[in-house]
Amino acid sequence: MRIAFFATCLADTLFPEAAKATVRLLERLGHEVVFPFEQTCCGQMHINTGYQKEALPLVRRYASVFDRYDVIVVPSGSCAGSIRHQHGIVAATHGEAGLAARSASVAARTYELSELLIDVLQIEDVGAYYPHRVTYHPTCHSLRMTRVGDKPLRLLRRVRGLDLVELPAAEQCCGFGGTFAIKNAETSTAMLADKMTNIVSTGADVCTAGDSSCLMHIGGGLSRLRTGVRTVHLAEILASTEYA
Repeated sequence: MRIAFFATCLADTLFPEAAKATVRLLERLGHEVVFPFEQTCCGQMHINTGYQKEALPLVRRYASVFDRYDVIVVPSGSCAGSIRHQHGIVAATHGEAGLAARSASVAARTYELSELLIDVLQIEDVGAYYPHRVTYHPTCHSLRMTRVGDKPLRLLRRVRGLDLVELPAAEQCCGFGGTFAIKNAETSTAMLADKMTNIVSTGADVCTAGDSSCLMHIGGGLSRLRTGVRTVHLAEILASTEYA
């Protein structure tokens, strides 16, 4: 299958390993991954902070760049959610009926990584090997907007060598929420403290998730407390093998 890859801003600027791992994984599974160089931000940051008009060119760019592809993958539940649930609304709100229809069409072909693997490629065992004790944090947008459900867990359970431990109060927010963490720092920090307490209680070596943004927030806190727990994107675990 020919799959277009939307890397996201965070992967491009801060966490390239998540992007590289996504490509390695899909190519190992026998698929052609295409990276359109014209891609930019999906506009989620603008939309979520009230700058819908400023996001309109980004919505238009995403639809234009990815309209030619039948399948698009995004290693982020929040970005996939924004594309699927916000792009059409932004376009329609600003009188762009044609763009709204086009955005809806492209959005229907856009998948978060675990969705692509299970719903489209119909595979749960990706041949991964990761000999670590791991706990999984289901990010808010992946749960409530993209609705990936237990797909990441199903994939993790099939990884050889991996000891998957349940995270207490897993569905509670980590406190990131994009600019929420900046505008409401004290509340965000309190939420993060609860999340870190639960992660450490599992005895896990690694906390994984499908969003680099939440992992950045959680990882920063775990590092400052010197817990020894690492944060690793889901794609990096699934891309790992006994030989690499």
